[in-house]
Formats: sequence, C-alpha cells, structure tokens
Amino acid sequence: MKILVINGPNINLLGIREPEIYGTETYADLVNFIEEAFAEAGVEGDVYQSNHEGEIVDRIQKAIGDADGIVINPAAYTHTSVAILDALKAVGIPTVEVHLSDVDSRESFRKISYVSLAAAKTIKGKGFEGYREAILYLAGK
Repeated sequence: MKILVINGPNINLLGIREPEIYGTETYADLVNFIEEAFAEAGVEGDVYQSNHEGEIVDRIQKAIGDADGIVINPAAYTHTSVAILDALKAVGIPTVEVHLSDVDSRESFRKISYVSLAAAKTIKGKGFEGYREAILYLAGK
C-alpha cells in the first residue's frame, strides 16, 4: 500500500508561522514524523507540499494508479478550493483530511471545508498526531 500526503500553502513555514497556533516544530520535523508513521503503518509513502492550488490539483491527478490513499492538509484551500474537491472526487482515492489546529474553534470562515465533501474522515486539532491517525486509518482500510 502507498499513501500520498499532501500539504497546502504555508505549511512549509511551520516553526515560524503563528507558533501560538501551530507550535515551534518545523516542516522538516513534520516530514520526519510522517515518514515514521509510514514505517509504523507498514506502508510506502510520499510527502508533497505546495503553495499553489493548481500544483496540488496536478499532484492529486498524478496519484491515479500510484497511491492507494491520500492524506491532505489543504490549509487555506480547505475553505476556498472547489478545484481540489473536484480533483479528489475525480480520482476516487480514499482520502483523509487533516488540520493541525482545531479549525472549528478559530475564525468563522474556517468552519467551511470543501475538501470534507470528498474525505472519508476529517481530523482536526491533533497537531502532528493527526497525520499518524490518518495514515493508520487508511492503512487499515
């Protein structure tokens, strides 16, 4: 089994971006954590990050025939991107949506998630652990 993890805009700035919300661990720390979760789950994996909506859509489409599951933290695109939603629906790959923070307890616009319409599960507010939970969930399918 192979799982693709996609991270959206500004996730690459972990460690310096709003540490009171996202903590002080860096994006490199997150990638290491995800790779350890792949090993724990006994799956192959790939981690991808982009600040560009179209590149994320392209990576989702490229997953056809290459990935058995997708974990996606669409970040700000959660609340705006019908294109990412449509790409996830089009490829039909089981998907789990992850958010580092509890988006429901933040600004009201963050309560809207287009991606959740294509996700089998949404995990919010568990920090890095949310990625492990998502990977283990997909590996158990």
